[in-house]
Amino acid sequence: MKAILMTAAGSPEVLQLQEVPKPTLLGSTDLLVRLVAAGINPIDTKVRQRGTFYPEQMPAILGCDGAGVVEAVGDGVKRFRPGDAVYFCNGGLGGHQGNYAEYTTIDERFAAHKPASLSFAEAAAAPLVLITAWEALYERGRLEPGEKVLIHAGAGGVGHVAIQLAKLKGATVATTVSSEDKARFVRQLGADHVIFYRQTDFAQAALDWTNGEGVDLAFDTVGSEIFPKTFPAVRVYGDIVTILEPKANTVWRIARNRNLRVSFELMLTPMLQGLVEAQQHHAEILAECADWIDQGKLKIQVSHQFPLEAANQAHQLLEDGGIVGKIVLLISNA
Repeated sequence: MKAILMTAAGSPEVLQLQEVPKPTLLGSTDLLVRLVAAGINPIDTKVRQRGTFYPEQMPAILGCDGAGVVEAVGDGVKRFRPGDAVYFCNGGLGGHQGNYAEYTTIDERFAAHKPASLSFAEAAAAPLVLITAWEALYERGRLEPGEKVLIHAGAGGVGHVAIQLAKLKGATVATTVSSEDKARFVRQLGADHVIFYRQTDFAQAALDWTNGEGVDLAFDTVGSEIFPKTFPAVRVYGDIVTILEPKANTVWRIARNRNLRVSFELMLTPMLQGLVEAQQHHAEILAECADWIDQGKLKIQVSHQFPLEAANQAHQLLEDGGIVGKIVLLISNA
């Protein structure tokens, strides 16, 4: 089969189209999936730049997100049959094969039926960002109906689904953007208050929006200096969740004085640590989101689509920044 191999850590040029053996079913609950599309995520570019989590297993096939059609099943599979359309977040970190390829295998416990109303490209763009936003808002941040939430980078991959999930929970949403085009996009998703972070002190804007009290929950999808700058925007005893590692020189005084509950969200943890029940939970999240998607309550924005052989171009575009929604690789016809 054709696949994109990461031959070494480095620039996008280390991604090369090559012929590799087609994977085979190893476990009784495995699915063999013919991939139609694969999502591109920031973790893909970071792994490519820094090296995989399993450097002894090189070259590697990247890509955590995939969508495709089940071609064969193990004799213990109960939930799927050949011909079923599925989507999932699995592999791509240097251990289990990722999804920049024509075929992959996945344990049925970690897959979900593709939303019927989504194209394969849209479905491949969805899993990692849906799980990340769900866990950050609903589980780490304990978001409740009627609360006010600040979501950074609302037009981005995680941000644009986080806005929708927050609204589905009954929250009121403020979000940061950089342009009028992005402002229009996030308002269409349901954002109640838009903050242009390049022209405005976003923390002060959040305080003004909440009559000086601060938001109940802040969701940081940007990291770096944005994380500590968000502390004063959160109410006393409020929550802040980040998907990035704080800098070593982070000053925590404001967070401590405001008694903030600080949480970290890394949806890759179950894969990295082999936590089967947590990976099953991720599939359950995708199943619930699929219902909302098919009911028209949740949308996935795909900004760019590339053929498999142009994976290096897709990586470069993502690294250049400014993308609205997600980038996807198209691998085969549905």
